[in-house]
Amino acid sequence: MGDCLFCKIAAKEIPAALVHEDDDIVAFKDIFPQAPVHLLIIPRVHCAGLNDLAPDVLPALARIPQVAAELARAHGVAAGGWRLISNCGPDAGQTVFHLHFHLLGGKPLGGKLVH
Repeated sequence: MGDCLFCKIAAKEIPAALVHEDDDIVAFKDIFPQAPVHLLIIPRVHCAGLNDLAPDVLPALARIPQVAAELARAHGVAAGGWRLISNCGPDAGQTVFHLHFHLLGGKPLGGKLVH
C-alpha cells in the first residue's frame, strides 16, 4: 500500500534499523522501545492485521515465530525469555495497520500485560 509506513520501511523508502530481512520478512528496531530489546517483525506483503489474513501473507506468517527465535538468540534474550505480541485493532493498541509482531526482552516483563 502506498501510504503504509511499514510497507515503506520494507521497500527501504524510509530508513530503519534493520536486523533481519529476507524475501518474506523484515525486522527492525522499534523507535520507541518498551524493553531493552524491542524489535518489530513484519511480512513484506501488506496485511492490515490478524483479522485480515490472506493467502499471500501466510508463508511469512508461518515463519515469523522461527525468525523471532533466531532474533532472540542473536540479541541475547533467548535464555532469559522473551515475548512475541501482535496487537489487532485499536482496542488492542494497534497504531500501525500493517501486520506486525513485537519481540520484547532483556528485562523481566511480568506475568500480565495489563496491571
